[in-house]
Amino acid sequence: MGSKQHIKLAEGTHYPDPEKFSATIGGKAVRLLSLTNKSGCRVDITNYGGRIVSLTVPDKHGVFDDIVAGFHSLDAYLDATEAFFGALIGRYANRIAGGKFTLDGVTYPLAVNNGPNHLHGGPGGFHHMVWDMKQVNDQQVELSCLSPHMHEGYPGNLQVIVRYTLTDQNELHIEFRATTDKKTVINFTTHPFFNLNGEGDQHINDHRLKIRATHFTPADKTMIPTGEIRPVKQTPMDFTGFTRIGQRLGSHYDQLEFAGGYDHNYVLSKTQGNQHPELAASVSDPVSGRSMDVLTTEPGLQFYGGNSLDGRPTGKRGKPYKKQTSFCLEPQHYPDSPNQPDFPSTILQPGDTYTSHSIFRFSLRDH
Repeated sequence: MGSKQHIKLAEGTHYPDPEKFSATIGGKAVRLLSLTNKSGCRVDITNYGGRIVSLTVPDKHGVFDDIVAGFHSLDAYLDATEAFFGALIGRYANRIAGGKFTLDGVTYPLAVNNGPNHLHGGPGGFHHMVWDMKQVNDQQVELSCLSPHMHEGYPGNLQVIVRYTLTDQNELHIEFRATTDKKTVINFTTHPFFNLNGEGDQHINDHRLKIRATHFTPADKTMIPTGEIRPVKQTPMDFTGFTRIGQRLGSHYDQLEFAGGYDHNYVLSKTQGNQHPELAASVSDPVSGRSMDVLTTEPGLQFYGGNSLDGRPTGKRGKPYKKQTSFCLEPQHYPDSPNQPDFPSTILQPGDTYTSHSIFRFSLRDH
């Protein structure tokens, strides 16, 4: 897929400047580190929120482009109307109904930051923390943090380690490990917004998507799962074969109307409980020829079509991030699992170690 010595970047694309991420927040130093492989692929990561700031991979002509939405300065992330660009998400990814859950008879109130619900760990969640970060080698970086007891309302002192690895096979591995000293609930994910034709491109609705799931969890008007596990067959939610993301966006279907598009959890029955990542989804862009596979050990995959982007964030090439100009594929547990006893458990016990492993694999595909 090219040579590291002869990198041709797409017009208007450049790598972020570490100096623009040099700052101190809450007494902790913010930094930007880079991972590169022998093919010339590169990932830039800041310890502010553990964010993927930039991810450059080649197209069918060997031209490298940045395919994740975001910004080229820490100040822009701090000012952004979209809080989650590229970030690590926790303690609980996705929504918790009513901003509360009950564990062993104790009800834990949480921030209500998404309509009537709690979203992505609250306003002070993982995406807003400055993580400890060390570069293991040119292709691996490790982040760690202590989320203290009652941080954003969650019980237990939670120790978390996240490892990013960029392989020579053009795979970005993201591995989580966590332990707690008190029974708690957790659900971690990573939140890059992708456009395989280059960040800031017009839209992603011509991308072809395939999700290896025959069922999803429908939601109510506030995007909380109803508890039903519904077949995707004969609905606009069916991506069991490669389908244009925008092909059925105009359908009169309650789930699309509630979310303003796609923002739903898909049930990955084949991956649940597995120790090794299995293929969950594939997406490709017919213009650039870029393709991305998502593999995971998680039981669910949230597909978000960028419905809430409103044009106010201006990206790395000066282009506004408008509705459906990027998408997310977030490996995770189901939304609201602490309040849904029939969903896979998200409880972590003292003495146990939580592990999760997801892979974003990049290649070229003929269309």
